[in-house]
Amino acid sequence: MGSGIFFPICAIPFSITVILLFYFKGHVKHVETRIYEVLIISNFIGLIIELLCTYASSIYNDYSFISNIIYKGYLLYIITWISTLVYYIYCVTKKEVEYNPNRYKYFFIYYLVNIIFLTVLPIDVVIENDFKTRYTTGLAVYYTYLITLIAIISIIFLIIKNYKTINNKKMIPIYVFLILGGISTSIQFYNPEILMGTYIETLISVIMFFTIENPDVKMLEAMELAKNQAEKANRAKSDFLSSMSHEIRTPLNAIVGLSEDIGTFKDEVPDQVKEDAEDIINASETLLEIVGNILDISKIESEKMEIVEIPYNFKKDIETLAKINAVRIGEKPINFKYHIAEDIPYELLGDKTHVKQIINNLLSNAIKYTNEGEINFSVNCINQNGICDLVITVQDTGIGIKKENIEKLFTKFERLDVEKNTTVEGTGLGLAITKQLIEMMGGRINVQSTYGKGSLFMVNLPQKIGKMESEAETQSKFERTMVIPKITDTKIEPTITEPPKVEGIPSIGSYGAKRILLADDNKLNIKVARRALKDFNFEIDEVYDGVEAVKKVREGIHYDLILMDIMMPNMNGEKAFEELKKDENFNIPTIALTADALAGAQEHYKQVGFYDYLAKPFTRDQIKEKLDIIWKQ
Repeated sequence: MGSGIFFPICAIPFSITVILLFYFKGHVKHVETRIYEVLIISNFIGLIIELLCTYASSIYNDYSFISNIIYKGYLLYIITWISTLVYYIYCVTKKEVEYNPNRYKYFFIYYLVNIIFLTVLPIDVVIENDFKTRYTTGLAVYYTYLITLIAIISIIFLIIKNYKTINNKKMIPIYVFLILGGISTSIQFYNPEILMGTYIETLISVIMFFTIENPDVKMLEAMELAKNQAEKANRAKSDFLSSMSHEIRTPLNAIVGLSEDIGTFKDEVPDQVKEDAEDIINASETLLEIVGNILDISKIESEKMEIVEIPYNFKKDIETLAKINAVRIGEKPINFKYHIAEDIPYELLGDKTHVKQIINNLLSNAIKYTNEGEINFSVNCINQNGICDLVITVQDTGIGIKKENIEKLFTKFERLDVEKNTTVEGTGLGLAITKQLIEMMGGRINVQSTYGKGSLFMVNLPQKIGKMESEAETQSKFERTMVIPKITDTKIEPTITEPPKVEGIPSIGSYGAKRILLADDNKLNIKVARRALKDFNFEIDEVYDGVEAVKKVREGIHYDLILMDIMMPNMNGEKAFEELKKDENFNIPTIALTADALAGAQEHYKQVGFYDYLAKPFTRDQIKEKLDIIWKQ
């Protein structure tokens, strides 16, 4: 011991420095870090005990009992440190991030057994060469060597067993320990007076601190772990919401389709039944809006919302949207006016779907919270450098917004003045989605409101210019004013100027003899689709999975159109379509039907080769619109 006392004396400053850095620099509460904390504290205690061993040897002849306690205390330290290191490596290889409380019991029992063994087993002290050579031997020492050997074998076993998954950079200090520890153990076994073990353990603790246990590194690892867990949770949430959307939209397809069909019977059903059918359709549309909003906010939060730029006729689409919203006013005594500037380019390049969603949300919001008076909707623009900067305003004479509530207006699930608006349906997501969509497209939204008098929403939205004018409508004037008179004893429908009919597009029933293949695993959905198509005089074949659809086409039957559901057993619609495309002569227009109304779905299905896409629930008019496009060409 005398010749080896140099090593623990040199190790103490390093041990103290690591402890101070560990506590003053701050660290992440992580299972590995907590075990490391035990390693550095026990190492410091071991160094102190090792120095005390030198003193114990000097008083051994007079106070052998006290000396033996000190010696065995040092042996217990060695067992504690190496066993803790094994547990550390176990947690690293198993990627454990939390303590298992039950392991406290096992460790307590384990250390209690070691204390009993070290207490019972004898220890001898060898003092030679006039106190220049001093070391311990005996069964207690050999027992400690045995535990150390078992621990090293356990470490090697854990590394070999998990070598495919462990981070080799993390294991560098452990590899160093195995090499230096093996060397020092061999030296100390043959030269027991040289005390190198605790010094090596201090060296390993220092290396660990500046590599794998560096607080900054641990902080980054914790942030990465938290990020991965958040992404995993987001994926799970998105998958759940997507599944929920599919499950809700599938029965809604039947509800909307059959209710819409009831309204076509005219005098065949009582007026009360037709009114109830209209109410069912309205309620279904509300539910669809809620489901769509939840999906949208989820996609925005998970950064999966896509902005897809396509050419579109802004004036035509927004005029139609304005008329639809005018009808939604119903019997409220509201004058609805809209103005679309003539200098808006004929064709814009942008995300048509989300632009319409933004405007629809603003108009719906105005209609919801305005009971009487006026709603003014206008769109102007500034055209320069290939960009059309749309200026969209929606002004109403509704209930208005309190000044302190304007900041909450775009907060998710926040509904203002809930007590006064209990009859207004909604989730409080519409405006939150609107703001985020606007900002994703490089625009901005502002609000001015006077509580009790009304609100003004103004949106600036940049869109790329495709074509300034249409060849056929260069002199079109897109300025309309609609006035819905106040309610009298009879129901007055809003006055709407119908757009001119475009020649060449067939009306219902004028498509001629066409044969359609309808593929859907849900028989109720097939019933709804048949009802929606009944006025077109088609011959319809139906199948219930992708395998049957492929077989039917390959039988040589001529089909003019395939309506292909995506979610089907045995073979889904997309795979069935891929199978059909393997035939070079296959050219049947195929429309994808799906209840998964995800962003970019239409673009995805068109990219894989589908002619078009229909989201469930679909209406008779939506099907007719697709058929018009197919057969007008």
